[in-house]
Amino acid sequence: MPQRMQSKCVDTQLFARYRPLPGVPDELADAKGAMRAVWTGLIAHMSGLTEAEMGDAFARGDQHLADTGVFFRKYGTNADVGRDWPFSPVPIILPEAEWRGIEAGLIQRADLLEQVVADLYGDNRLVANGHLPASLIAQNPEWLRPMIGVRPRSGHFLHFVAIEIGRGPDGRWWVLSDRTDAPSGAGFALENRVAASRVFPDVFRTANVHRLAGFFRSFRDALEKQRGDLASRVGILTPGPLTDTYYEQAYIARYLGMTLLEGEDLCVENGQLRVRTVEGLAPVDVLWRRMDGIWADPLELREDSQLGTPGLMSAVRQGHVSMVNALGVGVLETQALMAFLPKISQVLTRRPLLLPNVATWWCGQASELAHVRAHANRMMIGPAMATRMPFDSGAPHAVGGQMRGADQTDLNAWLTQNAAGLVGKELVTLSTTPVYENGALVPRPMTLRAFLARTPNGWQVMPGGFARIGASADTSAISMRNGGSVADVWIVGDKPVEAVTMLVAQSAPFVRAKAGPLPSRAADNLFWLGRYVERTEGLLRLVRAYNSRLDEAATAPLLATIHARLNAYGVDVTEAFPKGVTSTLASAVHSASQIRDRFSVDGWAALKDMEKSMARIAKTTEVGSDAASVMSVMLRKIAGFSGLVHENMYRAAGWQFLTIGRSMERAAMMTELLAETTGPRAAAGGLDLTIEVGDSIMVHRQRYAVFTSRESVIDLLALDESNPRSVRFHLDVIARRTDDLAPLRPPGHMKGFVAAVAALQDEMAAHSVYSLDQKALLATHGQILNLSTALHATFMH
Repeated sequence: MPQRMQSKCVDTQLFARYRPLPGVPDELADAKGAMRAVWTGLIAHMSGLTEAEMGDAFARGDQHLADTGVFFRKYGTNADVGRDWPFSPVPIILPEAEWRGIEAGLIQRADLLEQVVADLYGDNRLVANGHLPASLIAQNPEWLRPMIGVRPRSGHFLHFVAIEIGRGPDGRWWVLSDRTDAPSGAGFALENRVAASRVFPDVFRTANVHRLAGFFRSFRDALEKQRGDLASRVGILTPGPLTDTYYEQAYIARYLGMTLLEGEDLCVENGQLRVRTVEGLAPVDVLWRRMDGIWADPLELREDSQLGTPGLMSAVRQGHVSMVNALGVGVLETQALMAFLPKISQVLTRRPLLLPNVATWWCGQASELAHVRAHANRMMIGPAMATRMPFDSGAPHAVGGQMRGADQTDLNAWLTQNAAGLVGKELVTLSTTPVYENGALVPRPMTLRAFLARTPNGWQVMPGGFARIGASADTSAISMRNGGSVADVWIVGDKPVEAVTMLVAQSAPFVRAKAGPLPSRAADNLFWLGRYVERTEGLLRLVRAYNSRLDEAATAPLLATIHARLNAYGVDVTEAFPKGVTSTLASAVHSASQIRDRFSVDGWAALKDMEKSMARIAKTTEVGSDAASVMSVMLRKIAGFSGLVHENMYRAAGWQFLTIGRSMERAAMMTELLAETTGPRAAAGGLDLTIEVGDSIMVHRQRYAVFTSRESVIDLLALDESNPRSVRFHLDVIARRTDDLAPLRPPGHMKGFVAAVAALQDEMAAHSVYSLDQKALLATHGQILNLSTALHATFMH
């Protein structure tokens, strides 16, 4: 530790200027205004940093998040609408002794929710005995009728639960909401932890902070044990890249070594759930569902769902797949249900809730409606059937007696007209936690999302969680959509804690694990990623060549040739940095975004860096030599990306498809360019252009005369099997990669594709510089493009 921390007056200077909100519980300061002991080490460390050192520390966390591509996105139609992860570097710190009490309340609640949902889809005694209103269940869109009478194969409806809690005015923790359908945030909690440990590495290392890895290892092992078929794998079902938590889902899939699947990846065959892979249909009998249940099956649930898998409900009903969590558990998230849980706890367990609900009243009952109406100034009133807080969903609601998000302004009329569809919740003043702003710590309201995972030994609670912090004193600002931030949660013990990792003790001789089958959709996106990146490079080379020749008046016909080539790809060379180039790279980024679980963090960062660089440079680039120089810069970046992928990507099926796509695009673009510049009506200077675009100037000078000829260009860029820019070289690459893929399919299944590749390869090998004329080049170009269709039909249908 720095010597500066030895000074007590320096140690506490940051806290001395901290001003908790009057009458509001605070995580840093106790009721008497003294610093809570668990914060001492962190505040002492922060107080000893200069403003510059503090900035450097925070920058380390931000850099980690930027490098790994963490972002938050609103659900929508544009895959690129997102913003940087709103990370607050000061963690929330809780003592282990207090956390144990919270744990007990969380576990009790999870058990209660399991009993409730089992009854709702089973005996339905809670409704029959009057403990729940029948209309609250029967009219609830989250109560899925096809699940009635279905007992989950695992024996449990709930396996992974998130519970939002906040500290109230009396210092107790209260439950604000339950997340049971497809709980999110666990992956973000991991990333927050890594970022916070980068910001305060010394404090984190010595503060006895409980690690998170053991929680995830136990849950992963529990999922693996649910497999009925040991040949199958555990999958994570995602709604896809447009969901706001897609990054987290991809991160969790990588962290746990599981396959991230979309609904279209799956099919049901004879009641069995299968995933479409390049090796054929493969079994999946454990599915961690991160898609809301109502969208999971368009046949039996939402018929307008384009996210789900037809027949999935049937596979669940027949007991052929374990769903984590079971379909239909979203009913537990209903806001109005919280009004009845305290009594239900007494009925089912004969015990009160250890973590009480925020007081809730369903307005469908006369006395409760009257109470809500009389005390509206102390309540938040919103949709009874909602599964989110009103400020999260944007639904019309009232806070403190004032209407929000609705055309109607008469609260009493609104209550009367919509009574059965409304619920009132007591407005609770949440505790505050310190946030660093403008050189000082300031209090901001916060909630904590805790996570529970079911293991063979019962519920295990993540020792920490995911905190949401308001941007101001307004508790509604806690929603990230409204500008709030997020922070890590440290559970600190009185003695050193075990440094748990995801590794497990080796109990048997080591056996190299076999790579799992590659989903067809992932193969398709890798293939097109290779094509789009290569196409971007080819277009950059052509745009550079065009701009570098603009001052040469004698090359007008050649400029027209380049112009025509670029126009064919939607590139307008009258633009200094053509939008067609940036849109092609955007297509590569989109393909990569579909496979974040299979694409390296460094590869993604490099790709996004190129995209950002293009967007930035395009604003100031001028036509001519400036544009030519800019294209050279971008070519170096794209070469770096290609080298990174080539050197670091594991040579499994995914790499084969990426490489085939890259080689197919390079060969196709080169045959097309050669046909244009070596034909009988080619513009003067076209041969030199082709050598330049083919990045083969030096080797041409070394092997041939300084001056180009049609024969030397055809030989070097079409027929030379040793030139990585030649057509034949890449046809050979495609053939080798095809041979590598052959064992993945049954004998004879690839016969047509293999034959097409071999025929094209043989034809090119048989050509001479004289026979490979314009007509032959154009025919070869068409055959190369046909390979794309054949590849898709073989592996991706």
